[in-house]
Amino acid sequence: MSKKITVIIPKGNPQTNKITVDRLKKEPSVRKIILIGNNSEQPTADLTIQTNNFQSTDALKKTIQFLDTEFIALLLSDKVILPGQFMFERFIQISENTNAGLVYSDYYESENSSLHPHQVIDYQEGSLRDDFDFGEILFIRTDVFKLAVGKMKTDYKFAGLYDLRLKISQSASLFHIPEYLYTVEKKETVGTEDKHFSYVDPKNRQVQLEMEAACTEHLKAIGAFLKPEQKQIEFEDKFEFEASVIIPVRNRVKTIGDAINSVLSQKTNFNFNLIIVDNHSADGTTEVISKYATKDSRVIHIIPERKDLGIGGCWNEAVHHPKCGKFACQLDSDDIYKDENTLQTIVDTFHKEKFAMVIGSYQITDFNLNELPPGLIDHREWTDENGANNALRINGLGAPRAFYTPILREIKIPNVSYGEDYAVGLAISREYKIGRIYHSLYLCRRWEGNTDAKLDLPRININNFYKDRIRTIELLARKKKNSSEIKI
Repeated sequence: MSKKITVIIPKGNPQTNKITVDRLKKEPSVRKIILIGNNSEQPTADLTIQTNNFQSTDALKKTIQFLDTEFIALLLSDKVILPGQFMFERFIQISENTNAGLVYSDYYESENSSLHPHQVIDYQEGSLRDDFDFGEILFIRTDVFKLAVGKMKTDYKFAGLYDLRLKISQSASLFHIPEYLYTVEKKETVGTEDKHFSYVDPKNRQVQLEMEAACTEHLKAIGAFLKPEQKQIEFEDKFEFEASVIIPVRNRVKTIGDAINSVLSQKTNFNFNLIIVDNHSADGTTEVISKYATKDSRVIHIIPERKDLGIGGCWNEAVHHPKCGKFACQLDSDDIYKDENTLQTIVDTFHKEKFAMVIGSYQITDFNLNELPPGLIDHREWTDENGANNALRINGLGAPRAFYTPILREIKIPNVSYGEDYAVGLAISREYKIGRIYHSLYLCRRWEGNTDAKLDLPRININNFYKDRIRTIELLARKKKNSSEIKI
């Protein structure tokens, strides 16, 4: 086989770089190895390109003049890579057979002499998260790479690679090979919780602004960008209650009492109630709720006839109940409102600018309500001008969430237990204004009983794939909306 590949590696630890370089030099299809970075100590690569940041647009542009092979293998970190049997031959074969612009694969992680499979997921049009897991190697057709880099008009310090794959997706497909084509020596990584909230950490603000700019540019290029023209709501007065707090619950005997008390202690200048949808609990939760419902008429205890309901389905049961108020306000069964003014603050915000949805801010705590890092989650990346577009890139919209009930009754909530709130928020933001409250309204407990506690990789992949599917659906809906408006 002729030598068809240029390998590009970010400089990092010289020892680990050298191991990878030496291994890849033995691959018969590799013609050239390029190191990119600014470390002075160099392994024996064919070429070194000096740049301050491997993730930058500058780094990508500087490589163009040195690319004279059909394909590029772009390594995403300095981790030690062990090529699998005929790895590059398989990358080439799949790329040529599918005509994909970029291919990537599953891989093994090596830890203590054991191999652990690391599966990744298929790329969709809605896979707009800047933290999408491609593994450690992007295998790219050189003509597609050059075309994408040639489209880059903005010089990003941090969003260059993100911009690259977005621009590749505009003209070519991104194809996942469900085979373990290489092995990576596992390094210590940031904790799941830190990674989950990294995009709202103030210290990452400049990075996030660049990612938002790149994503916004992409949405404009593909016809999915929303102008800041969302509508206000004219509220109806036909509701018996101004607001309803909705708690879907299943087997939360340890926490449901705290959640109920935090609602019943709310001080408001309007009538409200609490609708608890008890999804066939079997641990004593039902009995706890029944005691509250007996003592306080504001507590409506629903046990659905259906046995096929997720969290979203439970929300639908509550929202379509005749006693549901004008505004439906979220509270998870693990959590509590910050103080007695939360509900009043949310409803006042609705009326302030006639929003269809209001989203607050929350603090992460342990079971005993001691604050945990990163503390306040306020999603200040949302702006009136671009929040509806940036929402397609980030992984959540915040909490507590509250909705104008007729809108929820019209849209319906997906009957799932992950991402249902995100799907509704995206759909609402396509047409209506969303209000934000940036001080803490809510205490979000993290403990071993949470549904998202210590998820394994298969479950993380299922969740990520579903959220990407939600984004794909919304992206297509926005394209359709924009296309119909142009025709009119």
